[in-house]
Amino acid sequence: MKRAWAFSCILTLSAILGGCGKDGSRNATTPASDASASQTSEQPASAVPAPSGVQAQGALAVIGKAQLPGEAAETLRLIKAGGPFSFGEDGVLFRNSASLLAQHPRGYYHAYTVRTPGLADRGQRRIVCGGPRKQTSDCYYTEDYYASFKRIAE
Repeated sequence: MKRAWAFSCILTLSAILGGCGKDGSRNATTPASDASASQTSEQPASAVPAPSGVQAQGALAVIGKAQLPGEAAETLRLIKAGGPFSFGEDGVLFRNSASLLAQHPRGYYHAYTVRTPGLADRGQRRIVCGGPRKQTSDCYYTEDYYASFKRIAE
Protein backbone atom coordinates (compact mmCIF):
# COMPACT_ATOMS: atom_id res chain seq x y z
CA MET A 1 0.00 0.00 0.00
CA LYS A 2 2.79 2.43 0.93
CA ARG A 3 4.70 1.61 -2.27
CA ALA A 4 1.65 2.31 -4.44
CA TRP A 5 1.11 5.65 -2.69
CA ALA A 6 4.79 6.59 -3.03
CA PHE A 7 4.80 5.58 -6.69
CA SER A 8 1.71 7.67 -7.45
CA CYS A 9 3.26 10.66 -5.63
CA ILE A 10 6.47 10.34 -7.61
CA LEU A 11 4.55 9.98 -10.87
CA THR A 12 2.43 13.06 -10.11
CA LEU A 13 5.45 15.10 -9.05
CA SER A 14 7.41 14.19 -12.17
CA ALA A 15 4.43 15.15 -14.35
CA ILE A 16 4.19 18.53 -12.62
CA LEU A 17 7.93 19.20 -12.79
CA GLY A 18 8.10 18.03 -16.40
CA GLY A 19 5.69 20.81 -17.35
CA CYS A 20 7.71 23.40 -15.45
CA GLY A 21 10.77 23.35 -17.70
CA LYS A 22 13.01 26.39 -17.83
CA ASP A 23 11.62 27.58 -21.16
CA GLY A 24 8.84 25.04 -21.61
CA SER A 25 6.15 27.12 -23.28
CA ARG A 26 8.61 29.23 -25.25
CA ASN A 27 10.42 26.22 -26.72
CA ALA A 28 7.15 24.84 -28.01
CA THR A 29 6.36 27.99 -29.98
CA THR A 30 9.81 29.24 -30.99
CA PRO A 31 10.94 28.22 -34.49
CA ALA A 32 14.34 26.55 -34.67
CA SER A 33 15.73 29.41 -36.75
CA ASP A 34 15.04 31.85 -33.88
CA ALA A 35 16.89 29.77 -31.30
CA SER A 36 20.12 31.76 -31.61
CA ALA A 37 21.63 33.37 -28.54
CA SER A 38 21.28 36.87 -29.96
CA GLN A 39 17.61 37.71 -29.54
CA THR A 40 16.62 41.25 -30.37
CA SER A 41 13.83 43.46 -29.19
CA GLU A 42 12.39 43.38 -32.72
CA GLN A 43 10.48 40.25 -31.75
CA PRO A 44 6.85 41.21 -31.16
CA ALA A 45 5.81 41.04 -27.53
CA SER A 46 2.77 38.96 -28.43
CA ALA A 47 4.88 36.19 -29.99
CA VAL A 48 5.81 34.74 -26.60
CA PRO A 49 3.12 34.88 -23.96
CA ALA A 50 4.66 35.87 -20.63
CA PRO A 51 3.57 34.20 -17.42
CA SER A 52 1.26 36.25 -15.24
CA GLY A 53 3.12 39.07 -13.51
CA VAL A 54 6.20 38.80 -15.74
CA GLN A 55 6.88 41.08 -18.67
CA ALA A 56 7.82 39.75 -22.10
CA GLN A 57 11.35 40.51 -23.32
CA GLY A 58 10.20 42.58 -26.31
CA ALA A 59 7.97 44.70 -24.08
CA LEU A 60 10.65 46.46 -22.03
CA ALA A 61 9.66 49.95 -21.02
CA VAL A 62 12.25 52.71 -21.37
CA ILE A 63 13.19 55.14 -18.64
CA GLY A 64 15.37 58.21 -19.08
CA LYS A 65 18.27 58.87 -16.73
CA ALA A 66 16.49 62.02 -15.54
CA GLN A 67 13.44 59.92 -14.56
CA LEU A 68 15.45 57.53 -12.39
CA PRO A 69 15.41 57.93 -8.61
CA GLY A 70 18.43 59.88 -7.36
CA GLU A 71 19.87 56.73 -5.80
CA ALA A 72 19.80 54.98 -9.21
CA ALA A 73 21.62 57.90 -10.82
CA GLU A 74 24.25 57.61 -8.08
CA THR A 75 24.57 53.85 -8.74
CA LEU A 76 25.13 54.55 -12.46
CA ARG A 77 27.85 57.06 -11.53
CA LEU A 78 29.53 54.44 -9.33
CA ILE A 79 29.33 51.83 -12.11
CA LYS A 80 31.11 54.21 -14.52
CA ALA A 81 33.75 54.95 -11.87
CA GLY A 82 34.24 51.29 -11.02
CA GLY A 83 33.13 51.80 -7.41
CA PRO A 84 33.51 51.85 -4.51
CA PHE A 85 30.19 50.10 -3.98
CA SER A 86 28.32 49.95 -0.68
CA PHE A 87 27.63 46.23 -0.83
CA GLY A 88 29.98 43.33 -1.51
CA GLU A 89 27.37 41.78 -3.80
CA ASP A 90 27.48 44.73 -6.21
CA GLY A 91 28.93 43.83 -9.58
CA VAL A 92 28.13 40.12 -9.27
CA LEU A 93 27.08 38.06 -12.26
CA PHE A 94 23.41 38.38 -13.26
CA ARG A 95 22.36 35.18 -15.02
CA ASN A 96 19.15 36.42 -16.69
CA SER A 97 17.67 32.98 -16.02
CA ALA A 98 14.11 34.25 -16.53
CA SER A 99 15.20 35.57 -19.98
CA LEU A 100 13.60 38.96 -19.42
CA LEU A 101 16.62 40.65 -21.01
CA ALA A 102 18.23 39.86 -24.35
CA GLN A 103 20.20 36.61 -24.35
CA HIS A 104 23.97 36.99 -24.18
CA PRO A 105 26.81 34.67 -23.14
CA ARG A 106 27.24 34.00 -19.42
CA GLY A 107 29.11 36.84 -17.74
CA TYR A 108 27.62 39.61 -19.91
CA TYR A 109 25.28 41.05 -17.25
CA HIS A 110 26.20 42.32 -13.76
CA ALA A 111 23.86 43.52 -11.01
CA TYR A 112 24.24 46.52 -8.71
CA THR A 113 22.23 47.67 -5.71
CA VAL A 114 20.18 50.86 -5.84
CA ARG A 115 19.80 52.02 -2.24
CA THR A 116 16.28 52.46 -0.91
CA PRO A 117 15.95 55.27 1.66
CA GLY A 118 14.78 54.01 5.04
CA LEU A 119 15.89 50.42 4.51
CA ALA A 120 18.85 48.91 6.34
CA ASP A 121 19.20 46.04 3.83
CA ARG A 122 19.72 46.09 0.06
CA GLY A 123 16.01 46.33 -0.75
CA GLN A 124 14.58 45.33 -4.13
CA ARG A 125 15.93 48.00 -6.46
CA ARG A 126 18.78 47.09 -8.81
CA ILE A 127 20.54 48.18 -11.97
CA VAL A 128 21.73 45.44 -14.31
CA CYS A 129 24.35 46.40 -16.91
CA GLY A 130 25.61 44.37 -19.81
CA GLY A 131 28.96 44.47 -21.52
CA PRO A 132 32.36 45.45 -20.16
CA ARG A 133 32.57 46.75 -16.62
CA LYS A 134 32.30 50.52 -16.17
CA GLN A 135 30.10 50.71 -19.29
CA THR A 136 26.52 51.92 -18.90
CA SER A 137 25.24 51.82 -22.47
CA ASP A 138 23.24 48.59 -21.95
CA CYS A 139 21.67 49.01 -18.51
CA TYR A 140 18.28 48.17 -17.02
CA TYR A 141 16.49 49.33 -13.87
CA THR A 142 14.28 47.10 -11.74
CA GLU A 143 12.41 48.17 -8.64
CA ASP A 144 10.84 44.76 -7.99
CA TYR A 145 13.89 42.49 -7.62
CA TYR A 146 14.20 41.36 -11.25
CA ALA A 147 10.48 40.68 -11.88
CA SER A 148 10.38 43.47 -14.49
CA PHE A 149 12.88 45.79 -16.12
CA LYS A 150 13.03 49.22 -17.74
CA ARG A 151 15.79 49.92 -20.24
CA ILE A 152 17.77 52.99 -19.23
CA ALA A 153 17.95 55.37 -22.19
CA GLU A 154 21.30 57.04 -22.86
